[in-house]
Amino acid sequence: MTLRRLGAGCAFALLAAWLPVSASAGSKDPQTKAFVYCSEASPESFNPQLSIANTTFDASSRNVYNRLVEFERGTTTLRPALAESWAISPDGLVYTFHLRHNVAFHTTPWFTPTRPFNADDVLYSFQRQWDPNHPDHALSGGTYEYFNSMDMPKLIKAIEKIDDYTVRFVLSQPEAPFLANLAMDFASILSAEYAAAMHAAGTPEKIDLQPVATGPFQFVSYQKDAIIRFKANPDYWQGKPAIDTLIFSITPDPAVAYAKLKAGECQLIPYPNPSDLSAMRRDPEIRVMSQEGLNVGYLAFNTQKPPFDDVRVRRALDLAINKDAIIAAVYQGEGRKAKNPIPPTMWSYNDAVKETAYDPEAARRLLAEAGHAGGFTTDIWALPVTRPYNPDGRRMAEMIQADWAEVGVRARIVSYEWGEFLKRTKAGEHQTMLFGWIGDNGDPDNFLYVLLSCVAAKDGTNRARWCNADFDDVVTRAKRTTDIAERSRLYQQAQVIFKQQIPWVTIAHSVVSTAMSTAVKNYKIDPLGGHIFNGVDLAD
Repeated sequence: MTLRRLGAGCAFALLAAWLPVSASAGSKDPQTKAFVYCSEASPESFNPQLSIANTTFDASSRNVYNRLVEFERGTTTLRPALAESWAISPDGLVYTFHLRHNVAFHTTPWFTPTRPFNADDVLYSFQRQWDPNHPDHALSGGTYEYFNSMDMPKLIKAIEKIDDYTVRFVLSQPEAPFLANLAMDFASILSAEYAAAMHAAGTPEKIDLQPVATGPFQFVSYQKDAIIRFKANPDYWQGKPAIDTLIFSITPDPAVAYAKLKAGECQLIPYPNPSDLSAMRRDPEIRVMSQEGLNVGYLAFNTQKPPFDDVRVRRALDLAINKDAIIAAVYQGEGRKAKNPIPPTMWSYNDAVKETAYDPEAARRLLAEAGHAGGFTTDIWALPVTRPYNPDGRRMAEMIQADWAEVGVRARIVSYEWGEFLKRTKAGEHQTMLFGWIGDNGDPDNFLYVLLSCVAAKDGTNRARWCNADFDDVVTRAKRTTDIAERSRLYQQAQVIFKQQIPWVTIAHSVVSTAMSTAVKNYKIDPLGGHIFNGVDLAD
């Protein structure tokens, strides 16, 4: 049986099993620096075009790939990357990128590039997602959830190669966040030459399973659900990273990750349990870094399924949730109650929107008005992994289950492995689900359009599957103008409509913490939720 004949998920698992783990984590070789990161879950893929999960982005786009433009580490400030410079036409419809010369793709045991990065790689990376007739469009499932949810297929009118080092994007209408969008993970640049070589070898799926890119670290091997190994790219165009070997030790349980950090088996862990933070901060061998997150944790109603197609039911269940109790028990002081779908640190935040007060009696009255005086039965899909916007999805689901029982709504808690959870909720199998979002580019469009537009309801990032014409009109007009004052006014109007319609119960904006050995040098918290190891070092 060839890989071509396998489904993408099966191929991923099988290939993972083939790959060798050549050395134990935490090398003792004094000539090399091995950095072990206890990551919270397995990646869905090693191609960031195919996922919306940070676990995939950390294992691919954030450390292995580059984009035309990128965010300066630790900020939302754009800077040149594989494009050295660019020009935007006065009407905002044409973006011309001038590409960097002499950037090498990774040389690996399974592929040796014969040429440096050029315009063909840019065209391959975008046309694969954009053109349904592209030979690789359907490869590995080919859903391109992010690309489609941002309406890129309609926005992009043409992508033109002017010469080997000049590429032109022509848009069908102005798009204010377009440049920032190109710094996002889905816009990572793959190698067209590698794709052609894998096709010639009869193993095209390797493009998405064994990445070859231009970034600071090179993929070495993956043992499914256990370990990913990378090594420093000796020819990286920004200079070789200080870390020689980068290891992701996949550790879903935060308590186990903490134990491994204390034992020196990891140098850094993401998303520690809030209940462990005090002890970590007292430990002289551990440093905790924290900052307010650009995120929101929420419960989404599937608005295409009754009774959640009735706004009175959604409003009643919002009133029935004691969010203060959740903030205290689940976030333990490391979060603030959310009233809007965007965090208060983001421009255009509408502070005039009123929070929903906890009021079970009002919830019962509203349910009776909607014809559900005796309640009903539903489900709550609980997050199976710790996420920065929700440190304990199971505990939160149990608290909501108890709150809803008080108003007669009987909820069954459902959970799946992380990849399965993402796939099934994208397909709309849930009735209600706990989820969340970390901003990817610092623009309100990345929350309000990507998560709540009608386009996103068709393609999956809108897990509420909510399509409201008034809201959609406002957020679409907001992205078509570059006038920041007008954009802010429109986004504030969108937040009012959201609060009236309640496709989500907004729960919290969390404080994001990362715990690490005091030997770790130069690590920066990424406001966009990534874990980036280029620029990080270990004390000798």
